[in-house]
Amino acid sequence: MDAVAMDYKVADLSLAQAGRHQIRLAEYEMPGLMQLREEYRAKQPLRGARIAGNIHMTVQTAVLIETLTILGAQVRWASCNIFSTQDEAAAAVVVGRDGTPENPQGVPVFAWKGESLADYWWCVNQIFSWGNQLPNMILDDGGDATMAVILGKEFEEAGKVPVAQANDSDEYRAFLAMLDEVITSENPQDKNKWTKIAVSIKGVTEETTTGVQRLYQYEQQERLPFPAMNVNDAVTKSKFDNKYGTRHSLIDGINRATDTLIGGKNILICGYGDVGKGCAEAMAGQGARVKVTEADPINALQALMDGFPVVHVDEAIAEADIVITATGNIGIISFAHMLAMKDHAVLGNIGHFDNEIDMASLHYRDDVTRVNIKPQVDEFTLPNGKSIVVLSEGRLLNLGNATGHPSFVMSTSFADQTIAQIELFNNDGSYTNQVYRLPKILDEKVARIHVEALGGTITKLTKEQAAYIGVDVAGPFKPEHYRY
Repeated sequence: MDAVAMDYKVADLSLAQAGRHQIRLAEYEMPGLMQLREEYRAKQPLRGARIAGNIHMTVQTAVLIETLTILGAQVRWASCNIFSTQDEAAAAVVVGRDGTPENPQGVPVFAWKGESLADYWWCVNQIFSWGNQLPNMILDDGGDATMAVILGKEFEEAGKVPVAQANDSDEYRAFLAMLDEVITSENPQDKNKWTKIAVSIKGVTEETTTGVQRLYQYEQQERLPFPAMNVNDAVTKSKFDNKYGTRHSLIDGINRATDTLIGGKNILICGYGDVGKGCAEAMAGQGARVKVTEADPINALQALMDGFPVVHVDEAIAEADIVITATGNIGIISFAHMLAMKDHAVLGNIGHFDNEIDMASLHYRDDVTRVNIKPQVDEFTLPNGKSIVVLSEGRLLNLGNATGHPSFVMSTSFADQTIAQIELFNNDGSYTNQVYRLPKILDEKVARIHVEALGGTITKLTKEQAAYIGVDVAGPFKPEHYRY
């Protein structure tokens, strides 16, 4: 690999052994990735792939990264959230299986828990900095890496980076500052960097709902410069990671952050998509009294049929002990809503970005005071004298206050990611600059691996049965429009 390959920035390489032990245990819970290693190790389907990865740098992501390298890829990695990195996992990936903290032999990682916004965008830039080479694949979560390439290219073509506007978020300001530094750099390798990368990229695979929404917007606007695979809407991702993973990790995050009893409490879940469903089910399972807000009438009807009252946030906010946003949209909880909340109510978000909650008012109003209780747990005293407890500064609480989804459910998602990377990298001529979904036969393959790992037995159709419903004996078993 190019000499630049082993630059890195993590919290502490001495944590590598602790991270390696956790990775080893996670591998036993990630049968999808382990089977893909065995199936493809000899074939090396990712040989020649240079992947710029931007997903939460957790123990489970470490198993994904090492799977990609075992299948032949070169990788540079950053975390897609300033609070989600597990520092021991980042250290273990840099050191590698055969290295030491003094002589790391692993993968370049640029991630640590508690990054500033400037740090975050610096790290994103690093995954695209390959010395005399260029990355040719993106593995993204939330769309920030993809956005950097697309807007970077457009700003290079315009000849300048626009000046931040008064209503731009702090994060977008940091993003513009990073692009401006690169585009105005005198380093020859930075000249037209984003334009060259946009041409080099064979495809991007996107992990989450928010990032997929961005991709479809780019496609509609004819701004997508390379093919994209919507991994989020693979059934084995959205119906498992989003729901069952959230059902596990939301409770974990709240418990670690607050030690608050959930049973008997009034809970308000904003949004009833797959993530919101997992949130509501988790809270109800703890004995809480759960209500839901929802803009989509279909999802609202589902919530009612599942036994959850559907209310407007304005009506329900005052009685809620815990409020969780899970919409993937902006402006869900306003400062006025916070003023109406109970004294010492808990407020958290499990959507990808921090813009579901009006964090700017909490941070910048002179009549709000903040006390940090412990990392990623803050008490804000409001002008009316009441306090609220905010988790992870409005960012993903299950990753900021805990360690995210469990390994088994991430095995399904990351198996989808690996297969999507293989598909796009090896068939780039078959895909145009559009957003695609993972072929259903591959989706079913991932499900089959995990059914077997849990000891399930799948019924095999006879030829007559398959013919009767118009499918192949080996699948796929459902049409693309089927809703699971």
